[in-house]
Amino acid sequence: MNRPLIFPFFLLTAIILAGCGGTDNAADDERRQAEERDQIVEELDPEQETTPSNPSGDNKLGFVRYTKEQVENENEEQHNINIDRTSLANMITRIILRNEGFTEAATLVTDDKTLIAYDKEDDLNAGKAADIAKKTAVSILPGYFDVYVSDNATLINDIQSLHNSSISDNKYDNTIDQIIEQMKQSPQGNEE
Repeated sequence: MNRPLIFPFFLLTAIILAGCGGTDNAADDERRQAEERDQIVEELDPEQETTPSNPSGDNKLGFVRYTKEQVENENEEQHNINIDRTSLANMITRIILRNEGFTEAATLVTDDKTLIAYDKEDDLNAGKAADIAKKTAVSILPGYFDVYVSDNATLINDIQSLHNSSISDNKYDNTIDQIIEQMKQSPQGNEE
């Protein structure tokens, strides 16, 4: 073979191989990007029941994503919202007691009412105490809840006995209404 032709031949071969390699890399990149997009869409699909990749972070975040079509095409009766009333009552009571001047508190959360009775120190203003208790509950609960507060410490036992009782629905509603009437005699906090 002629020497002047060998160099251009090798140069042309190297250029062709480099070009083909670039095409493969571009195709690989596109395929990889498509796989990543599919994985992200799959992970964000709220219909998919999967175990989280980080089980310890399972309860730290709540996230869903829907399209308008997904929401319009589903049966609304499938989605019931469950509220953990005990957890809400626990959170409200603990936050109230973190404020200065409160010595004891009890919270009862029903389906649409929240009753909070507390014992406070004498130097804490009754209106301010009621305001703190009510604002704490309102900041945690959904907006449709009616919140009643009282610094009458004897109502703590009434709320507790109502929680522990197994009375019928009619008597239960009457008892709650009676407790609410007693609570209304105490300051209810600033209405905004």
